Amino acid sequence: MDWPFLGSEALAAGVVNRYQLTTRYDQIHRNVYVPHGRSLTPAQKAYAAWLWSNRRATLVGLSAAAIHGAKWIDRRLPAELNQPSQHKTRGIVLRNDTLPPTEVAVVRGLPVTTAARTAFDLGRRAGRTLAVIRVDAMLQASSLKLSAVAALAESHRGARGVIQLRDVLELADPGAESPQETRTRLVLTDAGIRPSHTQIDVYDQRGHVGRIDMGWPQWKVGVEYDGEQHWTNPAIRAADIERQARLEALGWRIIRVSAELLRYRPYTIVERATAALRAAGATI
Repeated sequence: MDWPFLGSEALAAGVVNRYQLTTRYDQIHRNVYVPHGRSLTPAQKAYAAWLWSNRRATLVGLSAAAIHGAKWIDRRLPAELNQPSQHKTRGIVLRNDTLPPTEVAVVRGLPVTTAARTAFDLGRRAGRTLAVIRVDAMLQASSLKLSAVAALAESHRGARGVIQLRDVLELADPGAESPQETRTRLVLTDAGIRPSHTQIDVYDQRGHVGRIDMGWPQWKVGVEYDGEQHWTNPAIRAADIERQARLEALGWRIIRVSAELLRYRPYTIVERATAALRAAGATI
């Protein structure tokens, strides 16, 4: 059967009996069940929390983001609901915001905050870097425009975290395709050399060479974050070497960023990008 589900409804429909319910399924919230031992995705957590509310609450925050299709949501984090009742339960964060009808939508059959309101909420909470990552994810997942979130910030001037949100909106970029790309962009931005473009398509006489994560096309300087697979998968590594050669033949200078470099030596990323830009003729 589809899951998560309400145990009382499954029993009433005769889909399971009480013995099956208690031996084959885990109760994750009051009356809400999933197959034994299953790990829930953020979207499934959101649906389970909504069932727990007796289908009355609105999904907000990370739960709304998950339903909108945003990626990079930590599975360990709780679901988020907006409802007047504040009866706490494990695994669900309850909020009691006033949500105008214009800030609520139905997505995949569930009541959620609109993409703009979801980004508005995510950008006000957590630290700056995590907030930018989450807003980037919303921009990637939907047709959301930053101007729509800025308009909400203007109409909710007194809301907590709006000052941070304005900073986040200045830093956000729909071109980020991973949290590490966002972090890399922020390292460069904080150093005063924010990339002018993200997801830069490059072509040569043979066709499409590839897409560079971020950089400055004017100076043919690019920055690429390479995930673990770029270092451990032989096929991907071979393709990267070929791609790098084609980019260099076109005059591109590429700064490659690893997890170790980003975490422990971000200053090296800045130094290498600065040196490449100066070598290309940029005045910085």
